Amino acid sequence: MTSLRRFTCNDLLTFNNVNLDILTETYQLPFYMQYLATWPEYCQVAVGPGDQTMGYVMGKSEGNGNLWHGHVTAVTVAPEYRRQHLAETLMQILEEVTEKVHNGYFVDLFVRKSNSIAINMYQKFGYIKYREVLGYYSGEENAYDMRKAMPRDVKRESVVPLLKPIHPEELEFD
Repeated sequence: MTSLRRFTCNDLLTFNNVNLDILTETYQLPFYMQYLATWPEYCQVAVGPGDQTMGYVMGKSEGNGNLWHGHVTAVTVAPEYRRQHLAETLMQILEEVTEKVHNGYFVDLFVRKSNSIAINMYQKFGYIKYREVLGYYSGEENAYDMRKAMPRDVKRESVVPLLKPIHPEELEFD
């Protein structure tokens, strides 16, 4: 059985089975600690039998005015637990926090342009390719900035795709 709960500092010691996957972006411990301290409502973990970490999501709220939004920093599921809708469930939790706690206009995320599996998954969840960011990953690989409008964005203005690629320094909310 899967349990969903808030991600804690202790989970940082048990999530190697998830983070060692080649498609998962891994950060330094202080980065995770900052998220847990600043945006705990956006940090959720799925655990299975024996309290084994199955997957997690981490995010934050950022922006100003009609750019106020939730951001998916990481969503990942251990390979042995994929295809069980865990990523979808974790994303729904983050979207609900964005909508009901922070009243954001949209949720966004960045994904490697080469990661077609993730791009297709996000599109199934209702995300669109908003724009391309040149050299986003260490200056070597482009990313898509993908977005999903929240109910506050009644006219869905936050998800009108931009045709011209941008560079990371042009992002509005670094």
